[in-house]
Amino acid sequence: MLETDGAPPLVSRFQPHFSFLLDPMSDDPTPQPPARSHRDPKAYWRKNITAVMALLVVWFLVSYGCGILWVDELDKIRLGGFKLGFWFAQQGSIYVFIVLIGIYVLYMNKLDREFRGTSPKQDK
Repeated sequence: MLETDGAPPLVSRFQPHFSFLLDPMSDDPTPQPPARSHRDPKAYWRKNITAVMALLVVWFLVSYGCGILWVDELDKIRLGGFKLGFWFAQQGSIYVFIVLIGIYVLYMNKLDREFRGTSPKQDK
């Protein structure tokens, strides 16, 4: 290994930035490949986009389906004195959207921990 002016090797200069590639139990600064495919950005984004698309489908079905397409069938049911189709068109889809945001946050926290390789206690 070529060292000039007493500077550390290139790998150890950048060790803080690429520490996830190094084995924390080893004194050897040689980069090691990740143990599992949890470092694969394509897998991470595939799961992320799949979750987003699934939640958007649910949101579409609730807002467009229950508020417009199936309103006649839903209007036969009353909720708090209002027809259910009207309720979904005015308020229900907003409530469902807020619940979907919460589901997305919880799922993404779990996915981030999975791909980072940490536990919930280590995140805090």
